[in-house]
This record gives sequence, C-alpha cells and structure tokens, in this order.
Amino acid sequence: MLRLMIVDDHPVVREGLRGMLEADPEITVVGEAASGDEAVVRAAESRPDVILMDLRMPNGDGVSATARVLAARPESRVIVLTTFETDQDIVRAVEAGAAGYLLKDTSRADLLAAIFSAARGETVLSPSVATRLVTRMRAPASESLSPREAEVLSLVAEGLTNAEIGKTLFISEATVKTHLLRVFGKLGVSDRTAAVTVALDRGFIIR
Repeated sequence: MLRLMIVDDHPVVREGLRGMLEADPEITVVGEAASGDEAVVRAAESRPDVILMDLRMPNGDGVSATARVLAARPESRVIVLTTFETDQDIVRAVEAGAAGYLLKDTSRADLLAAIFSAARGETVLSPSVATRLVTRMRAPASESLSPREAEVLSLVAEGLTNAEIGKTLFISEATVKTHLLRVFGKLGVSDRTAAVTVALDRGFIIR
C-alpha cells in the first residue's frame, strides 16, 4: 500500500482528494493537514510515502513546509498540487526538494500516475509547468533589477505615475523614466504593464 498525505487549507478539497484517491486499492490516506506548520507535524506522525502539498496556505506555505518535511523525512516524496504556475513558484518548489509540480485541473488518472511515479523516485510535472521550465532554461539569463529599479517598478505596480514616483523617491521625473527604460531592457518588455507582470512572475518585486 502506498501511504499518502494530503495538505490543503480547504476541507472540501481534502475530502474530495481523499475520496477520489482512496478508491484506488493501492493507496491509503494516512494523514491530512490544513497548513504548512501542521503538515510538518503530521508528516512526522504518519510517515507518508507521498505528500500532495498545496502551495498557498496560512501558517507556513507549501514551499517552506516542503523543505522542512524533507529535512526531517527525506524518504518522503512531495508533489505540489496548486492552481498557481508562475516561474517563481515553480522554481522555489523545485529548489525546496519537491518531486513534482501539478495543477489542480489534473485528471484523476494523471494524478494517480504521478503519485506512483513520484513514489518510484521520478519527477512529475504538468505539461504547462514543464514547458515553462524548459522555456526558462533556454532563455538567456536576465539581469536582476537594481534596488532602485525594483523600488521604482514597485511603485508603478501600485499605480503611481512617473511624476508621483519622482516625488515619492525625491528624484526627477526624467530619472524615473531612465530607470524604467533600463527595466524594460532588462526584462525584454516595452511597456509598464508588461514590466510589472514579468517582474512579479520572476520574483523581482512583490505585490
């Protein structure tokens, strides 16, 4: 029997996954958790082979919980199961040691296959996630934003105009425009909206 643990802050999601997956005679759900902190405790108690880990939760997110669980129990395999697929989320999960990254629209058959594959030591990714990782690896490495450029772009994300940003940072409007032009070049975009979107996706700024 494959021992499975489900971590998600929504009770309905946990119940749905339990009912769907325990219908397979080779799987038994040995534990549940509603937060990252609880996941660490429950994993130590239930000793699961595979953990389905939600990403965004209160009291410890899925990435930090993954790292903590695997530090204490490296033989467990963690599959992130989430609705989010930004580059930043995917890379952070992989760096934390996750064996897989699946989206919540994954079919039952594909989810089951992924669970058994992870248990065998394989890496499992949703097709769209795999595509994003490959694209990211093939793309030329982009320069990081300077602290001032990130500061300017964070204010753009808040909806401030160039003039308002200049007053906030005590710099001229022309200097603000210069910073933004450098940001556009580094991120490979041509407008403010795209710059904010890409910077959020890559973790250069946080909203």
